[in-house]
Amino acid sequence: MLDLTINQKGLERAVQRAREKNIIIPTFEQMRNPSLIPEPIRNKLGNLGLWDLDPTNLFRISWKNEPVAQGGGYGGVNYIELPSSLTGVKARIVLMLGKWFPTGAHKVGAAFGCLVPRLVTGQFDPTEQKAVWPSTGNYCRGGAYDSNLLGCESIAILPEGMSKERFDWLAKVAGETIKTPGSESNVKEIFDKCWELRQSGDKLMIFNQFDDMGNYLWHYHVTGHAMAELIAGLCPTPETNFKGVVLSTGSGGTLASGDYLKSLYPTSKIAASEALQCPTLLNNGFGDHRIEGIGDKHIPWVHNAKNTDMVIAIDDEIPMNLIRLFNEEAGKEFLVQQGIDSAVVDGLDQLGISSVANTLAAIKFAKYYELGEEDVVLTMATDSMEMYGSRLTELTEEKGEFSALNAAYAMGRLHTTGIDTMEELSYYGRKRIHNLKYYTWVEQQGKTYEEIQAQWQESSYWSSIPALAPEIDKHINEFNARTGLLAQL
Repeated sequence: MLDLTINQKGLERAVQRAREKNIIIPTFEQMRNPSLIPEPIRNKLGNLGLWDLDPTNLFRISWKNEPVAQGGGYGGVNYIELPSSLTGVKARIVLMLGKWFPTGAHKVGAAFGCLVPRLVTGQFDPTEQKAVWPSTGNYCRGGAYDSNLLGCESIAILPEGMSKERFDWLAKVAGETIKTPGSESNVKEIFDKCWELRQSGDKLMIFNQFDDMGNYLWHYHVTGHAMAELIAGLCPTPETNFKGVVLSTGSGGTLASGDYLKSLYPTSKIAASEALQCPTLLNNGFGDHRIEGIGDKHIPWVHNAKNTDMVIAIDDEIPMNLIRLFNEEAGKEFLVQQGIDSAVVDGLDQLGISSVANTLAAIKFAKYYELGEEDVVLTMATDSMEMYGSRLTELTEEKGEFSALNAAYAMGRLHTTGIDTMEELSYYGRKRIHNLKYYTWVEQQGKTYEEIQAQWQESSYWSSIPALAPEIDKHINEFNARTGLLAQL
C-alpha cells in the first residue's frame, strides 16, 4: 500500500532540487481538471512541444491535451469512435487516445502516480537515489521522462525484444537502459534484474508498476474520471447504454479505471484482454506473443481480479495484420474504397499494436453480449504507431509488400472475429485468477499471505487506495509552497 510518512531530510533535499531546476508539480485534481492549472503555466505551455524535456510539461500529464505536437492547450478528452463499417458490429466502439500525452503514451501518468507521492514526502531523495523503472515498454519510457522533468536520475529496464524506436528514444532520455532477455512475455526476467539491483548496494528505489499502488490510484482517479466525462458526453442515458470497458491487462493499473466506472454505473462490466499465445488469465497458460507492451505469465498485484467480469484472448496474428491495413498505403486505399471515411482512415495511425488488440477485444465483447447501435463499449489506444514503424518494415521484409489482396484478407479477419477464446467469469473464475497472484507475489516477490487474503476478502482494501488522492494533493501543494516557485509566477 502507499505510505505517505514524511522523511524530513529527504524532503528538504527534494525541495532544494526542485527549486534549483524550477520544478512545479501538478496535483491529481489538476490532471483531472486542467482548468485549475494557473494561467502563467498554461501560457508557458504555448511555447513547448508535447515531448519537450521541460518541467512545465508535467502539466500535460492529462487526457485533455489539445491534440497537437507543439504549443497546445487543453480541451475535451481525446478519443476516436470507430464506425460500424470498420468494426463489423452495431455497438459504438470508442477508444481514448494515449498519443496526446508526452512520450505518446499514458504511462507517464502511471509513473507519476508511483514517483511523486514518494518525492513530495521525502521518501525518495533525488539527490542520492536513482529511480528504477521495470517495464515491458511504455512505462519505463514514462518513468524516464518523468524522472528527467523532476530532476531525478533514472534506470529503465525492458526486454531486449521490444521495438527499436523505444531503445533509440530511451538512449536520449534515461540515465541508463538495461535490456533483459526475451520480449513482452518475459516479466520474471525483469523482476530478477530488480532483485539484482536491490542487492547491489546502490542507492535506488524501484517503482514496479505491477505492484505499486500509485499506478492503480492514478488510473482510478484520473483515467477513470476522464472515461466518465467521455461516457456522459457520448451516451444520452449512460446508466443503460454504457456497457463496459475493455482493456488489455498489461500492468493491471488501467483496469482501475473500470473500478471507478463501476462505482458510477454498477451494471457496467470490466473485461480484461490478453494474447491468445500467452493465455494466463484465460487458461493459466504461458507462451510468447507480439502484442507489445502487455506483460504476461503472472497476475499483476494491482489487478483487482474480484471486480473483473470477463477475460478475452486475442490471436496476435490479427493485430499484426491490422497495423498493416491501417498504415500501409494499399491498406488505407482499400478502407476508403470500402466506404470508410478518409478522416477516420487517416486517424488510424493513432492506434499502436496493443490498441488494435484492445479494439478486437471490444468487438468480441460487443458480439458476445449482442449489443445494439445505442450501446457504448469503451477501450483505449495506449499508444500510437510512433513506436512501431520498425515493425512495419520487418513485416514487409518477412511477408512482402502489402497489397489490396492482403488488405481484403486483413479486413476479413477483423469482420469474422468471433466469441471464441473468451470467458465470462463466475465468482470462482475470478478467484482462480486472483489465486494465481500467490506464485509470483508471495512465493517470489515478498508479499504476505495476509495481504493477498485482504485483497480478496476486504472491500476496503481497494477503496482505501483512491481515497489517498486528496492527501497526496495536500503534500504536493505543501511541496510547491516550500519551493516558492508558484508564488513567483
